[in-house]
Amino acid sequence: MANSKIAVITGAGSGIGRDSALVLLEDGWTVVLAGRRKNMLEETARLGNAPARTLVVPTDVSDRASIAALFDTVKKTYGRIDLLFNNAGTSTRGIPFEDLTYEQWMNVVQVNLTGSFLCAQHAFRMMKEQDPRGGRIINNGSVSAHVPRRNSTPYVATKHALTGLTRSLSLDGRGLDIACGQIDIGNAATERNTDTSVGRLQATGRTEAEARIDVRHVANGVRYMASLPLDANVQFMTVMATKMPHIGRG
Repeated sequence: MANSKIAVITGAGSGIGRDSALVLLEDGWTVVLAGRRKNMLEETARLGNAPARTLVVPTDVSDRASIAALFDTVKKTYGRIDLLFNNAGTSTRGIPFEDLTYEQWMNVVQVNLTGSFLCAQHAFRMMKEQDPRGGRIINNGSVSAHVPRRNSTPYVATKHALTGLTRSLSLDGRGLDIACGQIDIGNAATERNTDTSVGRLQATGRTEAEARIDVRHVANGVRYMASLPLDANVQFMTVMATKMPHIGRG
């Protein structure tokens, strides 16, 4: 497709990133699959079954040189970028606040916040200069960008910070035809949160199983956000399991 729009998705080897890539490929996008595990990215590419519109670029978003190489490849290959989905993320799982190490904190900050910032900055620069100008950036927040879980300070803090990044990019990109929105997800059924369906620590101190939803519902949210013309924007979208403890966290 000569006129296919170019999307870059981080964390595209599994879960939300993979399903989002698949729905965009269904809609005719050219999709750059970025992530740490080349074999998983290649599996996503095979599932997408559109080799002419798929590019695998192994990338570590905690490494700024790796991010720079990703966007250099995108620019050399396609000459532009129409969509960045800042999806890659990590967390510490169930570690009490007082037991967190500096290294654990910094790893989550580096991936979730600094990695998203650097990817957005590279995309922003390209979108500003390309012709036709502009593009869209979607940040993967979380319902943890609204309210915390217990024992999840690094994740919660970075997801709150992503909301600030989203708002700032929306403002700074307004005059450059760069739209920025955020999708906040609650309990998508990915490998990463299989424990949620078994039991997660609640605000009450009890451990209880929680409802989850098919990842495709989240991917369809990304699809809708990506489908809009640049004069329209979904600023924030929350896609969550109806019966999960979110409103009041239980």
